[in-house]
Amino acid sequence: MTPSFYEIVQLSDGDYALRRIDDDSTPLVRISFSSEAREMLEDRDMSVAKAMIAAGIEAVGSVGHDIDWEEDDQESGSAHSSYTLH
Repeated sequence: MTPSFYEIVQLSDGDYALRRIDDDSTPLVRISFSSEAREMLEDRDMSVAKAMIAAGIEAVGSVGHDIDWEEDDQESGSAHSSYTLH
């Protein structure tokens, strides 16, 4: 299996995304900030997006053995209401 390389990009709508360098299809992760959040961040939104993605990658690395990836993939097709995770 060849290794994948990833990049963080800013999309045309202003959102940030993590995607494979060799694949322009749907990003693996997408981060969107509201107008209010962008104002509060004062041009630091890219830094915050990078930190959020890095934290996500670190979290997956530390709990990855506890995740049933197949079950999560099946659930992603169904509609979910918004909920808060703590």
